[in-house]
Amino acid sequence: MSSPSKVLSILSLFSQQRPIWQPEEICEALNFTRATGYRYIKELVDFGLLNKVSARHYSLGSRIIELDYQLRGSDPVLLAADPVMHELSMKTGKELVLTVLINRRHVIDTHRVRAVNPTTTSVARSRGRQRPMFRAGAPKILLSCLPRHQQKQIYQSHAEEIHTNDMGSSWDEFRAKLDQIRKAGFYMSWGELEPGMGAAVVPVFNPDGDIVAALNILDSPENIRNTDPVCIKALLEEAAWKIRQRQAYPDLSPQHLP
Repeated sequence: MSSPSKVLSILSLFSQQRPIWQPEEICEALNFTRATGYRYIKELVDFGLLNKVSARHYSLGSRIIELDYQLRGSDPVLLAADPVMHELSMKTGKELVLTVLINRRHVIDTHRVRAVNPTTTSVARSRGRQRPMFRAGAPKILLSCLPRHQQKQIYQSHAEEIHTNDMGSSWDEFRAKLDQIRKAGFYMSWGELEPGMGAAVVPVFNPDGDIVAALNILDSPENIRNTDPVCIKALLEEAAWKIRQRQAYPDLSPQHLP
């Protein structure tokens, strides 16, 4: 691992369950020497990525908020998806969420559009929330669209977790399940991630044909189960196509795409 990677690995320790760390704890968790750990922490504090909240206690820094603000106004996928998601939410009365896979390690929700007049109680999804990698529709859709060698690397690193989530007890079984999902290009789940949430999901590609996100339409498990899959798949695929086109033609509204 390079020195920049080691410095940034400190940020991965912080979570809602563990928001405050001491330098000695960071050094022990990441196997840093005391001198190295303190030097890395100082660099992160200087860049605003860590904040000293009290003597020898650190939290994530406010610079992260600034970076998130910049990302919201510059990410081509988010900018392309937002108006399309609002359009589909208005049409269906449902909540829409965009989900991405980061470095084949983390699955997070990056954008959420609440329904103006929801037909059901809104479910609890929020920007930046990390999801389990092998449970429910969005992660499975994302994984199914990765190149084969990346799928195999993920299996080799997470074989036990994949088996626990009924995604296969061998590489061949895992590959077959992903192939089935990729061929369908669509996944419906009800209560798989949370008891009160169901979802229908399709992949979103960029103009070059690379997977960049999964588009989720959310509802109660009962409503998702009773929805016509052909109809909801068609609505989501149309929205995913518009997001892809808006990445190529960012100045056009969803209604005027070629």
